[in-house]
Amino acid sequence: MEVSAEYGLLLASVLFILGMIGVLIRRNIIFMLVCVEIMLNAAGLAFIVAGSKWVQADGQVMFIFILTMAAAEVSVGLALILQIYHQLKTLDEDAASSMKG
Repeated sequence: MEVSAEYGLLLASVLFILGMIGVLIRRNIIFMLVCVEIMLNAAGLAFIVAGSKWVQADGQVMFIFILTMAAAEVSVGLALILQIYHQLKTLDEDAASSMKG
């Protein structure tokens, strides 16, 4: 039993849209970081599905690059979140926007 590529791309687009809605609606910085990770995983899923449709390994290689970028983004993002929490004692995005210099 094989699942068609259209279903995989549909799942990737739904995940990407859910992540984008989460980034736009929520104000908690950690939740926003998780939603960005969902969006990156959706893009990786789209690469994997497209690579399997055309029987190429390029989609898997791009997914490895996306995972590497996501790991770097999480490490830098969590460091910034810790600094913001240390200074403001809150993780609200609106409070962080008051830090304009």
